[in-house]
Amino acid sequence: MKLIRMKNVQEVTGLSRSYIYSLTKQGLFPSSVSLTAQGTAKGWVESEVQDWINQRIEEREVNPNAK
Repeated sequence: MKLIRMKNVQEVTGLSRSYIYSLTKQGLFPSSVSLTAQGTAKGWVESEVQDWINQRIEEREVNPNAK
């Protein structure tokens, strides 16, 4: 299992930092993992982010006309 930082999450999803946090707050994107006791450093489980991307692709294939 590999943890990736925000910059990598942004690169692989193409989403902005604020939109990632917004989706996470809504329960629509994987939650981050605290890397320090203070919770100031965050990471995401790479496989969870990849699964989220794969779900977007599957949704597109099932309903190609969805916006």
